[in-house]
Amino acid sequence: MELGKKIRQLRYKAGLTQEQLADKIGVGPQSVSKWETAASMPDITTLPLLAETFGVSIDDLFDLSSEQHLNRIENSLDINEEIPQDLFREYEDFLKAQTDDIQNKHRATSLLAYLYWHRMNSNAKKAARYAKDVIRMNPGEKDCQWVLNRAEGHAVWDWNMNNHTKAIEFWRGIVEENPDIRLPYLYLLDNLLADNRADEAEEYLERAGRLPDARPVMVSVYQAHIALARFDEKTADRIIEELVAAHPEEPVCLFEAAQYHAKKCDYLKAIELYEQSFERSPRRPRFTDELMGIADIYEIMGDFGKAAGTYDRIIDLLENEWGFTEDTGLEDAREEKTRLLAKAQKA
Repeated sequence: MELGKKIRQLRYKAGLTQEQLADKIGVGPQSVSKWETAASMPDITTLPLLAETFGVSIDDLFDLSSEQHLNRIENSLDINEEIPQDLFREYEDFLKAQTDDIQNKHRATSLLAYLYWHRMNSNAKKAARYAKDVIRMNPGEKDCQWVLNRAEGHAVWDWNMNNHTKAIEFWRGIVEENPDIRLPYLYLLDNLLADNRADEAEEYLERAGRLPDARPVMVSVYQAHIALARFDEKTADRIIEELVAAHPEEPVCLFEAAQYHAKKCDYLKAIELYEQSFERSPRRPRFTDELMGIADIYEIMGDFGKAAGTYDRIIDLLENEWGFTEDTGLEDAREEKTRLLAKAQKA
C-alpha cells in the first residue's frame, strides 16, 4: 500500500480530520492533503510523529511485508552497535510472532538468537569497561575479574570452569541425530580439540571424512591438530608441510596453515602464510580474517606500528571493497588503529 493511502487509512481509523492530524504533528492541513493524494511525501523527521499519533511503528506506515521486516531487523543488527530499548522490544515482539509462521519460523528464530546475542555483546562491552576500571582501582583484590572473564572470554585456571564439556555434549547430540551432515562434526571437533580430547576427535574425524562432501584439505588440517593435542609436534608439522606443498595456491589451505603456525606461536611463518592467503583470495570483496590475524600477531610481538599499519589495510578493505562508510566494524577498526598508535608512541 502506498504511504499516502496508509496515512489516510490510519487517520480514518483514529477518527481524525486532516486539520486535526495536521495540528497534532505541527504541519498545515494542505500538507496532509498532499500526502494522502501522493502529491508529496512527509519529511523523514515527520515519520516518528505520524507513527506516534497513530500508535504504530514507522515500518507500519509503509506496510512492509514480513520479509521486508526481517530484512530491516537483520540490517539494523548488522549496522548498529546498540539497539534502543523501544526498538529492541519492537523487534523482539515481531520476531516472536513470526515463529508461529511456518514460512518464516527458521529465519525469525535465527534472528531472535542474533537479537539477544547483539544485546548481550553490547552489554558485555560495557561490563568489561567497568570491570577494568574496578580492577585498575583495586588490582590486588578479587572483585570483578570474573565479570571480565565472562565479558571478554579471559582464561580461567580452574579446569572445571574452563572445559568445553557442555558444548561437546550438545554437538555430539547434534551429530548423532544428523550423522550425514558435515558441519556439526566440525564444531564437535573444535571443542574436543580445545580440551585435548584427541582420541574422541580422531573417531569423529574418521566418520566425517567418510561423508560424500568431506573436504580432504580440512581432514588433513584436523589430523595435524589432533597430533598437536597428543603433543606430537613433529607429526603435526609434517602434515601441514605436506598439505601446503600439495596445494601452494589454495587460499583455504594457506589460511589454515597460518592458523596452525599462529597457534604454535611461530609468528613470522604465520604472517607469511596469512599474506599469501590474502593475496591469492579469488573473492571480492575479501574478508578481513587474514589481516586481523596479522594485526594481532604484530601486537603480540610488540610491533604496534605495524599492527596499526595493518588496521590501515583493514580500513581500506572495508571502505573500498565492501563500500562501508559508517559501519560498526569500520568504526571498531578505526578505534583499534588509534589504540595501537598510542601504544606505539609509548613504546
